[in-house]
Amino acid sequence: MGDFEKRTAVSLLLIDDDAELCAMMKEFFSESDFRLDCAYNGRDGLTRALEGAYDLIVLDVMLPGVNGFMLLQQLRKRKEVPVIMLTARINRHDRILGLDAGADDYLAKPFDPDELLARIRAVLRRAGRLEYGADAMKLFGDIQVNLQTREVWRAGHTVELTALEFDILSLLIRFAGRVVPRDEITEALLERQATPYDRALDVHISHLRRKLESGHSLIRTVRGVGYVFTAEPAQTI
Repeated sequence: MGDFEKRTAVSLLLIDDDAELCAMMKEFFSESDFRLDCAYNGRDGLTRALEGAYDLIVLDVMLPGVNGFMLLQQLRKRKEVPVIMLTARINRHDRILGLDAGADDYLAKPFDPDELLARIRAVLRRAGRLEYGADAMKLFGDIQVNLQTREVWRAGHTVELTALEFDILSLLIRFAGRVVPRDEITEALLERQATPYDRALDVHISHLRRKLESGHSLIRTVRGVGYVFTAEPAQTI
C-alpha cells in the first residue's frame, strides 16, 4: 500500500468568550493531535480567521462585539473554510440562520466534546481536509481499511461502500470498543435528529454488516442505545 508520512496536526480556531471552555477544549483536542487556537470576541476572531491558515473554525453565536452570525457572513465574503457553529439557544430559527449564513454544521450547548470531535472530523472529510498519514491503515482480521483513501478490503478483495457507509464505519472505528449512540451518529452523519421510528441508520448498518462480516460480528447493536465496533485492530500499517 506504500508508506505514508506522519500526519501533521489539524489546525482549529475556537471563537468563544468562555475562557474556561476554551482551555478545556484546547486540552481535549491536543490529545487527538489537533492544534486549537482561541479567540474570545467577534472582532479578534474574525481577524484571526482571515489571517490564519485554519482547517476548521468552531464559532459561538453569542459573542461580544460582533456576534457569530455577523462574523460568519463577513468571513464567507472573503474566505472559504469549514465552520461549525455553537449556541446555547436551541430554537429552530437560530439553526436555520446559521446554516443560511454558511455554517457547515450546528451544535447546541452544552455539548459532549466527543460529539464535537466527531462532527469536526465529518466536516473535514467532506471538505477533503482531513489526512491520517501513518494512522490511515487499519487491519481487523481479514478486513483492511484505509481511512485516508476511503478504501476497504476483505480477504484481499475490494469492498464497495457508499460514502455514507464509509463515514459510519470510520466513525465506529475511531470509537472502537465504545458504544456510539444512535442519535449522535444520525445527527453527525445524516445531519438530522433521530426519531423513534427512524430506521435509516439501521439499514446502513445492515448493509455494512453484509459487506464486511463473515463468521463473526464486527458491529454490535446495543439495543436502545447505539452501536459498538467490537474488533481490536490487529495492527496499524
